[in-house]
Order: sequence, then structure tokens, then C-alpha cells
Amino acid sequence: MTIFIQTTFLLILSNLFMTFAWYGHLKNFSGNKWYIAALASWGIALFEYLIQVPANRIGYTALSLPQLKIMQEVITLSIFVPFTVLYMDQPLKLDFLWAGFCLLGAVYFIFRS
Repeated sequence: MTIFIQTTFLLILSNLFMTFAWYGHLKNFSGNKWYIAALASWGIALFEYLIQVPANRIGYTALSLPQLKIMQEVITLSIFVPFTVLYMDQPLKLDFLWAGFCLLGAVYFIFRS
């Protein structure tokens, strides 16, 4: 498996945990005190970091730091939009598409050389 594919797969997995750590408590722990939600989020975030750190270390052997960051942002939006619509029951907005186009522009500029 290439470094790019390994990095992409690990960043996707990492972002799944990150999205739930950052936003899942808004649905699951809305009736609890904030510190209960924070502890649950930190527990989830531990798994995110256990995947994200190796992903970045592997990726950095073949990609530049800006390429890794833009790649992570594209993956984040690709996971966040379905999470928002399917899990958090938020409406799908055309703004998600425009944000995606902006990120595609960022991908073009960061990977063109």
C-alpha cells in the first residue's frame, strides 16, 4: 500500500473519531453537565490521536506539511457533511458544496508543484 493511501485511510479513520469527539456530545450528552461531555470527548479523542499521529508521521515521509494539512481538511469536510446531515439531522445546504469547491482549489494549489 502506498504512503499516500495509508495516510489517507488513517486520516479518514482519525477524522471519524475526531468528529464524534468534537460534535457527538452535542446530541448524546446535551442533558449532561459540560464536564461529563468533555470527559467523554477526551476519551474518544484519545483514539483519534492514536491514529492521527501515525498518519501524519507516515504521510510526512512523502508529503509536505502543507499537503498533509490540506489533505486533512478535505477529509474533515468529507466526513463532517455526512455526519451533520445523517447523524445530527441537520439540513443539507448548498454552502457545503461551495466550501467543497474552495477546498478543491486549495488541493489544486498545494499539490500542483
